Amino acid sequence: MDRPGIVITGASGRMGQMLVRTVLESDQARLVGAIERPGSPWIGRDLGQAMGGPALGITVTDDPVEAIAKAQAVIDFTTPEATLAFAELAAQARAVHVIGTTGFSPEQLAALKPAARHAPIIRAGNMSLGVNLLVGLTRKVAAALGEDWDIEVVETHHNRKVDAPSGTALMLGEAAAAGRGHSLDELRTPAREGITGARAPGSIGFAAIRGGDVVGEHDVIFATAGERVVLRHLATDRAIFARGALRAALWGQDKGPGEYDMADVLGL
Repeated sequence: MDRPGIVITGASGRMGQMLVRTVLESDQARLVGAIERPGSPWIGRDLGQAMGGPALGITVTDDPVEAIAKAQAVIDFTTPEATLAFAELAAQARAVHVIGTTGFSPEQLAALKPAARHAPIIRAGNMSLGVNLLVGLTRKVAAALGEDWDIEVVETHHNRKVDAPSGTALMLGEAAAAGRGHSLDELRTPAREGITGARAPGSIGFAAIRGGDVVGEHDVIFATAGERVVLRHLATDRAIFARGALRAALWGQDKGPGEYDMADVLGL
């Protein structure tokens, strides 16, 4: 089987460059395109040279139509608005669309569904193996403990992250809610400030910390009278997300249209 051709969106960003390097180092895929937003100084430049290395023969473009038309997969860590546009193009090309973008509204998530009727979409708030194992553990612990155990999700990220709570924190909250037989919308408590009153029994709270260059830290705290259980994941290298995204792109090559997540990819 030929190695699938992969296009990276947002190629100039930290995650984009990590994805580029990960695909280039792989013997299972080919890098066939790099997309940037209109007006980026990288537009028209050789991707390798723009990254400070040797030429790769791939010109960075702001025309996603041409780039995606020749791809078998698109790996996309950009913005919800951009991702929706890429999803339509990936569906037209019947290319696997791996989405690591976070910060979607419910309406934006619903808008992805038409594309999933034509091509595989693999979306996850976090692409790492460890986090997805943590999601499974969170669901099981929440199911095992009664509502007298309070649940709090605490996440820490670098000071340039623009959305909160993180996509991973929401994944963990959804898993905890599912473990209790509810949706997260039913149990979620937004950020607290001022006179909030006592904590609602059975609710799931969130806290977001931003600072420095933290790649990602997530704690799920189960607390009751006299004891606590803390599940934790620490990410120290963005390469774990890039490796997971590439694994998803390869896994999706023989899959039919539909919506998938990393639990599907990892067989969890």
